[in-house]
Order: sequence, then C-alpha cells, then structure tokens
Amino acid sequence: MSPSSKSETFLEADGHQVRISSPDKVVFPGPGLTKLDLARYYLAVADGALRGAGGRPMVLKRFVKGLSQEPFFQKRVPDAHPDYIDTATLHYASGTSAEEAVIRNAAGLAWVSNLGCLDLNPHAVRAEDLDHPDELRVDLDPMPGVDWSRIVDVSFVAREVLEDHGLVGWPKTSGSRGLHILVRIAPLWAFSEVRLAAETLAREVESRAPGLATARWWKEERGESVFVDFNQNAKDRTVASAYSIRPLPDARVSTPLEWSEVRSCRAEEFTVPTVLRRFSERGDPHEGIDDAAGSLDALLALAEKLGPAEKPPRAGDGAGRRVSQMPLIEVARTKTKPEALEALEHWKSAHPVAAARLSPADELVDGMRGSSSQWYRVRVNLQHVPESDRPEQGRLIAEYDPWAGREGPPRPTS
Repeated sequence: MSPSSKSETFLEADGHQVRISSPDKVVFPGPGLTKLDLARYYLAVADGALRGAGGRPMVLKRFVKGLSQEPFFQKRVPDAHPDYIDTATLHYASGTSAEEAVIRNAAGLAWVSNLGCLDLNPHAVRAEDLDHPDELRVDLDPMPGVDWSRIVDVSFVAREVLEDHGLVGWPKTSGSRGLHILVRIAPLWAFSEVRLAAETLAREVESRAPGLATARWWKEERGESVFVDFNQNAKDRTVASAYSIRPLPDARVSTPLEWSEVRSCRAEEFTVPTVLRRFSERGDPHEGIDDAAGSLDALLALAEKLGPAEKPPRAGDGAGRRVSQMPLIEVARTKTKPEALEALEHWKSAHPVAAARLSPADELVDGMRGSSSQWYRVRVNLQHVPESDRPEQGRLIAEYDPWAGREGPPRPTS
C-alpha cells in the first residue's frame, strides 16, 4: 500500500495498482470497518472469492451511500474500467443487453470493492459460454418464524437428493438467514433445463420433508417452512457468491462450510474479522468444487417422471394475471425496508383484531427489483383471520413508484 493523498490510497494486487478512494470512510460503523479494510479483506480471501465469482459476468450492486441507503444495481460495466477487468455481453429475454464486468484476479476484487460493491453477484455462467450454466444453485430461504435447525434439516435432505441423483452439494451460509448449496455441473444444458432440474430438486425435497420444506413459488402459500428457491437458476438471476460481505450491521460474510460443521455453526459467527482468521488458518472448504462437476440427466429424468408442477389459476378477465388462493391485501409500496416495516406496523396498529391473528409467515415484506434499484412491497395474508374480522383492501399507506419518470416496458401489476 502506498498513500497518494488524504482522499485515495493504492493497493498492490497481481502486479496492478488499484486505487481506493476515500479509504478511511467507515462503511460498517459497528465493527469500524472502512473502505480500505473491505478491499484488504477481498485481497486476503481472493483465492476463495475468485473460486465463486471469478470468470463470471456479474451485476454490480453498489452501496455508494452506505448501509443506510438502498443500493443500486449496475449491469453495465463502467466505461472507465481498468484493463485487468474483462467484460461479457449478456442478452436478456426482455430484448435488452448489457456488457457486464468479469473479474479474474485479486485486483478485480479490490476494484469492485472500491465501487461500493459489498457482495459479489455473479451469474451462473462463465464468460466463455454464456448460454450454458456450469452451476446449479440451491437457495434455502426460510420464512419468518423458521429457526436455523429447520434450515439445517432441509439442507441435509437436499444433500441426500443431490447424492441420489449423482451430484455433489457444497454448502455455504447465505450471509443472511438462509443457506446456499452450490452444485457444479458440466456446461451442457440451457438455462431452462437447469431451472427445471432445480425445480425438480425442490419438489423432491418437499416430498421427502413435507411441512418442513416447500417448493411453492408464491410466498403466501409457503407457511412456516423453508422455501427451496429454484428460480435463482433463471437466466437473469444472480446470488451473493462465496466470501461476499453482506449489508448487515455486523459485516456478515457468506461463508463456505464443510458439511460436518453445518449443524453446529450459526450464520452470525461469520463476519469479516472472523472469516479473515478462518481463511488464514484453514483455507477454503470449497477448494475442490471445480473438480466435482456432475450431470443433470438424473434430475431431468425425474422431472419427466413427475410431470409439470402445478400452476396457479389465472384471471378470467383477459389480463392473464395469477389469482392467489389466499386472502391477501396489499398494505404499501416503499422505497426502503425501514419504511416498509413502519407501514406494516401502522397497518397492524389500525387493525389490532386482525393483527393478533397473524403468524410471522403472514406478514409479507418482499424486496422487489425495480429499473435499477430495489423497492419493497408489503402485503398481509389473512388466512388465519376469521372472515368476519378481515379488513378490506384499503388505500395503500405508501405508494412508492420505482418506475416514475422512466420509459420502458409495462410495469408489473402483481
């Protein structure tokens, strides 16, 4: 490291000088971690972080205003990127395309960190073959009220299903409440086939662990269970990769695990300081992941045997919108999560009789992807409220419009 001025510092990485602007800016006030600390972290764990994100096009999720503000998502690589940053052009179903960043070395990790990217969000493909994923991603997403032990139980069922179909699962904490299981596959199948294989896996896990796991796509139908999120394998999806720093106050890290430690560990144990020590002492538990690529043939054969998954009914008014089977009301649409939670509490205080009947899984606060940033939709499932006590759909408490002033395709209505 060599200081240049009060507002910038340069780190040496792979023979490159990587500029870190405002190096003393505190990003995580609790543990006191600065921008420079985060860049140094990524250099220290570069071997593991590149195993998860290296060579893949990635969306830049930038927290330029700190943790207190929502990030914005930047698909297109900045024009002034250094020559050690590769690019790849991805084409989306919407007809749009984007030239995205591809990092291949530690210098690239430091560079994206300097842009305000706390976590790394790569696609499931390599830059050399953008049409055939080489990774199937199992995202175990717990509903509110579900504790860690139940997530772990589902993870071992998922591991069993994978092994029964000739695949190896590599677990890691999501860095939030859930678990990810990464599965390397030969790059022989299209996105639609990989997603079908993932959905089939989810259905089989649900079948083997009824009431504990669910493959139901619609959130209000899941109850207090662990959702096996197969749609993370859709073409436009990315997930936080191994060793990603998550935007939580304790600077939590999405951390690769050995299966032998999954039951005993807790996600909150893995933060930037503890993962630095862990990586230095034991290296990367996923070191062999690239040597374990498997085939989807068995899962796709199971998909054919099971037949198509049940689909929700559609409206008969010609709009083609899905009709929920649950008594839902929408409460608010907000720009930030704190505003969403505040709106939910406002609704509950206005309807105490109904609020007293809600289970944790009935309170639906969903992060939604807008044109370039995330927004939040707040809904309430009244399934546990007697019909006579159910409030009617009223005016939204907040009506944030993430598409206001922007031209583009029609906005989603449900």
